[in-house]
Parts: sequence; structure tokens; C-alpha cells
Amino acid sequence: MAECGASGSGSSGDSLDKSITLPPDEIFRNLENAKRFAIDIGGSLTKLAYYSTVQHKVAKVRSFDHSGKDTERDHEPPYEISVQEEITARLHFIKFENTYIEACLDFIKDHLVNTETKVIQATGGGAYKFKDLIEEKLRLKARKEHVAAPSPWGWHFLFRNIPHEAFVYQKDSDPEFRFQTNHPHIFPYLLVNIGSGVSIVKVETEDRFEWVGGSSIGGGTFWGLGALLTKTKKFDELLHLASRGQHSNVDMLVRDVYGGAHQTLGLSGNLIASSFGKSATADQEFSKEDMAKSLLHMISNDIGQLACLHARLHSLDRVYFGGFFIRGHPVTMRTITYSINFFSKGEVQALFLRHEGYLGAIGAFLKGAEQDNPNQYSWGENYAGSSGLMSTSPELGPAQRARSGTFDLLEMDRLERPLVNLPLLLDPPSYVPDTVDLTDDALARKYWLTCFEEALDGVVKRAVASQPDSVDAAERAEKFRQKYWNKLQTLRQQPFAYGTLTVRSLLDTREHCLNEFNFPDPYSKVKQRENGVALRCFPGVVRSLDTLGWEERQLALVKGLLAGNVFDWGAKAVSEPWLVDSYSEWLQRLKGPPHKCALIFADNSGIDIILGVFPFVRELLLRGTEVILACNSGPALNDVTHSESLIVAERIAGMDPVVHSALREERLLLVQTGSSSPCLDLSRLDKGLAALVRERGADLVVIEGMGRAVHTNYHAALCCESLKLAVIKNAWLAERLGGRLFSVIFKYEVPAE
Repeated sequence: MAECGASGSGSSGDSLDKSITLPPDEIFRNLENAKRFAIDIGGSLTKLAYYSTVQHKVAKVRSFDHSGKDTERDHEPPYEISVQEEITARLHFIKFENTYIEACLDFIKDHLVNTETKVIQATGGGAYKFKDLIEEKLRLKARKEHVAAPSPWGWHFLFRNIPHEAFVYQKDSDPEFRFQTNHPHIFPYLLVNIGSGVSIVKVETEDRFEWVGGSSIGGGTFWGLGALLTKTKKFDELLHLASRGQHSNVDMLVRDVYGGAHQTLGLSGNLIASSFGKSATADQEFSKEDMAKSLLHMISNDIGQLACLHARLHSLDRVYFGGFFIRGHPVTMRTITYSINFFSKGEVQALFLRHEGYLGAIGAFLKGAEQDNPNQYSWGENYAGSSGLMSTSPELGPAQRARSGTFDLLEMDRLERPLVNLPLLLDPPSYVPDTVDLTDDALARKYWLTCFEEALDGVVKRAVASQPDSVDAAERAEKFRQKYWNKLQTLRQQPFAYGTLTVRSLLDTREHCLNEFNFPDPYSKVKQRENGVALRCFPGVVRSLDTLGWEERQLALVKGLLAGNVFDWGAKAVSEPWLVDSYSEWLQRLKGPPHKCALIFADNSGIDIILGVFPFVRELLLRGTEVILACNSGPALNDVTHSESLIVAERIAGMDPVVHSALREERLLLVQTGSSSPCLDLSRLDKGLAALVRERGADLVVIEGMGRAVHTNYHAALCCESLKLAVIKNAWLAERLGGRLFSVIFKYEVPAE
């Protein structure tokens, strides 16, 4: 969360620049290209949603015409690179206290330039209260939408697009946040929204749900009574008071009523017998902190019991909680979780949402944006522009944090194609991509955060070097450095800020920050050069392989895959003892009938794809196996992209008749993964790739490279044969896995019958 300090209420007419400490254009980003709006105004908080188009730079590759040239002696690059402007869609969600609504509307009005809409979708009780103000300030017609709160539409949108959206809260655990892997078997469940009041919805499917109950005692009650008791007007300040309080100074506990006899009754002495019970008889003054804590417990327990009763009534075992009252606050979640567990005897589970406050705004936005078909696309969280769960902006000092107006941000970028599960996953609901959970493993977390911090200088230099003709490259690279450094510091303090922390999420966050400052592909020229060198070597490598006997050639092909994965260290790597060695089983399998179709996830450009993967592909083709070669849709580090692979394959086909005929006959198909990450999430792959896997009956999956086969998918279970190959290029990780630097992983797995 980005904290902002107020100098006056919204009704005073103060400008937003005077009302908050963060620059407004860092909160309401890309307003000049905003196309559509929705607003959810509760009794306490406003949640704004808008759709915008974002113009950013992308690196494009295009093949030269090499007809009539000898490619072995041709030292020209294999393709040309150009940086072009591309327009993509982005969703923005912003949450702030109603105090700021007038100043925020003024800022939005002053910066709206290209909006196409004349209507703003409005929901929540405040949509009626602030209707005239919205229409006056924005000159847009406020169309009030009755979106059931909590909105299942908003929750399902988050669920489909943010893998680690839901979590359970476990007191005294390390970490206290346990994120749930999203899967399709969540229905039915209970959705409880705690805004100013409480609303409870039973959800049976994405399209079938009903309101089943509620209460007037909710977040507004806590805020209102808290203000009367403590004279504290700000919600976050009230929560801060509660976090420092001791409720037992105000509440009457079971031990206060029964003394030592509570044990004979089978009751815990720490149970609350009467909220605020001691205040009726005590002659002392109670502290603000203790009263706030008692009030928080009273309301949270009441909501927890009510939710539990409804869950039991409808035979449901999962309750998802949303709404501004929770705000990721540990005491609130702990009390609700305890209450649910106590009253259900452990049979009902309480789950919370990272973006619990946006359900109504997302629901209203989706209802007003049918023409854009947002549900037909997949979206990804943009870590560079989003606040993390319970995180505060590292740029702000303690004095600024003390002035506690809060703006929370979520940005989601539209992906080119819908993403779905790989059909070959053995059990999609239990699939976890990542090998190490850094949220859970403190030693690993400390190591990898330090590792990424130490690598930052090199990334900055690489980014600047990739754009030698840009006059502001160094300035933008420095902004990238500061942004990513701040993200790393936030994750040191709050590793759960963006869901489960992993090496994959650290890499993805870095890519998002690079893109934020228009460094779309810092390795583009390196890849271009290495692809050119490797292409000139390809004919000689194939000739050498063809002179070998069959068994000798199979080992050489595997070593080529492994050596290509580590560039100059390849020879040393494959001479090391193999940490995981299933090669003999693989060789035995090759003596049997050929596979019908192999799906290969490629890793690096240059030596890896051209001298490692393509000779391996060629051998499979000669055996009669069809091949689907899947490469990243977008750039990440020095990984080969789909567009680069098309050019590489075209050049190789010009040199090799096996590859040429396979491409012509569609026995070799090059597809995109839908990913722009150095790692691989098999639950979020391009829909077209998944369809092709089904159509061709793929019965072998090959995953190569440390990011795809070790950091992710090391334990992935598939319903067909699989090969996972990598060289461990990190000494710490090699030691963790029981090996040493450059240890080889060759993992051939066959599913149980």
C-alpha cells in the first residue's frame, strides 16, 4: 500500500497534490488514455476501476533475405532487430478513503484526454450519495449498477487471473500467510463481504449465486464506535491502535467469571465471556489501544460466528472473506479464523483475498465493459504498478507514514491469448510450479533476495548497453534500479506481499520493472549475435553427430542439450557427476517404439536452441516422432522467443532437409507458450498450445533449463513420459539439491500405471 498524508478533507476543495504525499500521477496512472470507468463507493472507501491503453516499446525481429548466399561463410546477423511502439490494454484499480473523493475526482477530470465513454458504472451505497458530485466533476453520466456485494463476478475474475489470490491465515506460523493454489473445484462456497455492514452470498457456480444473509454490524460499526471511543477518525490509525492494545484489560474473560473452576468446565480461561465487560465495574480509565483491540475482537468474533452458522446451514466448508474491514490486518484475520474454527470445530475453513477490497469495483466494471470482452482474455498482475499485501511504499519516511491516508493500487495487463492448464498435468488442482517457497524458507529467501540485489548493477548496465542510441537510457535505467530495489526491500519485510514468493516471482517482477521503463529486451543484440554464431556451426555439428554410432549419438545429443544450456561452461558441466541420472532408462526407452508427439519447452537462444535443441528435435523426427517446439511469447533474459525461433528454424531448414521437410509437412510445429518469463507455469499456457497438444496426442514432454526444469516443474507430475534436463549454474542451489556447481539433472519420468 502506498501511504499518503492528508492536509484536509476532500470537501475543503484542496487539490490532490496538497492532500497526499505521493505524486498523483503515480496513483492515477495513464489517465490520458483511460477508456472506461467504474466506481464502487462504500460507506468508508472508494474503489475506482478504469481501462486504459498503454503504449510501450517492444523489440521486433525480421528475417533478412539470404537467398543465394552461403550461410556458413555469411557473417551478417541472421535477422534484424527494430524497436517499435505497441499498444496493449491495462486495468487499473485504486482504493482510497472517501475523504479524498472530491480531490481525486478533480485530478481525474483535469487529466482525462482521450476517454471514449460518456458513462461511469457506479455501485455501492455511496453511488447514490455521490452521484451528483461524480457527474459534476467528471462530466460523465453515473449509471448505478446493482452489483450484489460481495460480487462473485469480481472474485471469479481475480481467481482466474491471479494464481495466488486466496490465502489462509495461521497465527504463530512462519509465514502466517499460506496461499492457496487456484483450481476449478472451488464450488460451492460462501463469500462474505465486510464493508460498512456485512453481506453473505452463497456461490454455487460462476453464474449461479444468491444473497443468503448479512448484518448491520461490520466495518462501519468498528470505525464509528472506534471514533467515539478513541477520538481517532482514520481507519488505519484505529487498526494501528488495536494492534498495540490488550483486550483482556477491557473484556471480561471466562477466568474472570469462573476463576480456577473454568478448567473443570472444559473451558479455556482466555475465552471472552463479555466484550467490554470490565468497563461497567472498573473505576479506571481504559487506554485507546485496549478499547480499540476489544472492539476489533467483538466485531470480528461476531462476523466469524455469523459466517460459520451460514456455512453450516448450507453445508459449505469454505468461506472467503472480502471487504475493506479486513485489509490484510493480522488481528482481524486471526480473530475471524479463530472464530470460524472454534464454532465449526475445525470443519469450516476461513480464506482471505489479497485484493479483497476490489470485488464490487471489478464486478461493476465487468458489467459495463461487455464490448471489450474482458472475460475472454487472460490478464496478469503487473507487479511494477501494484501495491503488495500489507506493504508500504519504501520511498516514504516514518514521518510520512504517520500521516495515514492510504491509496492501494492494482494493475493488470491484458495478455495476447487466453491461458489454460497444460492438458498433460496429472492433477491440475495439486500442481505447484515452484520448487522452493521463499515465503516459507527464510534461509533461501535471504540468499535469493541478496542474489538479486547484487545482480542489479549488471542488469542496469545491460539495459543501458541495449539502447546505445537512446539519450535517456541511463536515466530510465536508474529509475528501474530504484523501482526494483524498492520492491526487493518490501519483499524482505513482507515476503507475502505478492503471493507466494519464489525465484520465478522475483524474475517476473524484474521483467515487469524493466518493461515499465521501456527496456523490452535488454538481451536482444546478445541473442542476435549468438544465434548468428551458432547457425554457422550447425551444419558441422550435424555432420559430426551423423558419423557416430546410434548409442554414442544419443549420449552426444543429450550432452549437447546440457552443454548448450551453460554456454562456455558446457564441456566442464557435462563432465561433472550427474546429480540425477536417469539416462540409462531413457536410452532403454529409445530402443522401443517411437513417441507419437513430443512437446519441447526450449530455454536459451544461441548455442542452446540451435546446437542443443534442434539436433535433438532432428533425431526425434528421424524416429518418426512429431515435435511441438514451444518458446516464450515475449522476451525474458536471453531466452529464445517464438518470433526468434521461427527465423532460426527457417535458417536451419535451409541447411537441413530433415527439418525442412518436417516444417513443410507440419510434423514440426513452432508455437508460443503465452509466457514472458524465464520460468514455466504449466497451469498458464497459451490456449492454442494446449489445443495442439490434445490434437496431436503428445506423449512426451521435454523441459530444459534451470528456470523451467529446476526452479519450476522439478516436482511436476505429468500423465505422460517426461524429460527434465538442466545444469545447476548456482552453487547454493546445487548444494541444496545435494550436488555441486555444474551438477547435471537428467530426470526421465514415467507415470505410474
